[in-house]
Amino acid sequence: MKTEVLIKVRDLVVKYGDNLILDNVSFDVFNGELLFILGGSGSGKTTLVRHLMGLDRPFSGNIVIDGIDLTSCSDADFRKTLRKIGILFQGSALFGSMSLAENIALPIQEFSRLSPDAVHDLVRMKLCRVGLGGVENYRPHELSGGMKKRAGLARALALNPKIIFLDEPTAGLDPVLASEIDELILNINKNNGATMIVVTHELQSIFGIAERIIMLDKSIRGIIAEGDPRFLKEHSDNPYVRRFLNRQIESAPLNAHEQIENRV
Repeated sequence: MKTEVLIKVRDLVVKYGDNLILDNVSFDVFNGELLFILGGSGSGKTTLVRHLMGLDRPFSGNIVIDGIDLTSCSDADFRKTLRKIGILFQGSALFGSMSLAENIALPIQEFSRLSPDAVHDLVRMKLCRVGLGGVENYRPHELSGGMKKRAGLARALALNPKIIFLDEPTAGLDPVLASEIDELILNINKNNGATMIVVTHELQSIFGIAERIIMLDKSIRGIIAEGDPRFLKEHSDNPYVRRFLNRQIESAPLNAHEQIENRV
């Protein structure tokens, strides 16, 4: 059981103008774990992760990553913390005018002083790590959807990050390719020791590799479930959570407030 806390979120409040998105959200992410964040449309999944990655600043609350509070730290500490983070964007976000090797080399060249030969060798290692050895000269438009996901993951691994965020890593892939990406994620988590935070709604991935989930709900603007998805699927005391995890969402499901009122 993982017990070392790597990320602490405390009393997080996120607002866009007068629109309250997340209200007093608190949770921990443990070092080396594979955590999934899920929820219905508009529940704040992407918003939460953008704040964890340091892309946005919260209205109030604290986000502490490896001992550094992103909400109050110096610019130097903020940049230092960002160096520990790798990101796989939903669309992979590869530069179309650059080869795969050039895409992956970009962060290495930007943040290290390695020689061109060393960068070349490291890029080949990262591509081999995700099963793309020998295609370093391909451009993104020459790749399949699954290959683009792998290439995006290789770039996320470029600087050996301590934390990797993955936004819908299997979205748009057929079940076989999705399963391959899941196995790759699990392999990197176990063998590299990276803490991985995955945003997804794909139940195949959730039940296949997730160690723990955090489920958000739009109506309460916060967390309605946390734990092992296999347990929550059958035993959550929240009927909406059970329906979600069993693919039994109705056209107009009860929100969290309605569920509480009905139990009362």
